[in-house]
Amino acid sequence: MSILTYLHVVVTTRFAELRRDSERGDSPVPTAVIIFGLVFVATIVTGLALGKANDWMKAIPNHTNPK
Repeated sequence: MSILTYLHVVVTTRFAELRRDSERGDSPVPTAVIIFGLVFVATIVTGLALGKANDWMKAIPNHTNPK
C-alpha cells in the first residue's frame, strides 16, 4: 500500500467520523461571554480589595510607602 493510498484512507475515514458525530458541543460565543464576565467581576473584586488595603494602610500611624 503506498503512502498516498494510506493517507487517503485515513483522511476519508476521519471526515466520515466527523460527519457522523452530530453533537459537537456548544458554540464558542457563550463561553467567551462567560469568560469575559468572570474577568470583569474579578477585576472589580481586585480593585475593591486594593482600595480597602490602601485605606487600611493609610490608617496606620507613621506609615510611609516603601520605595
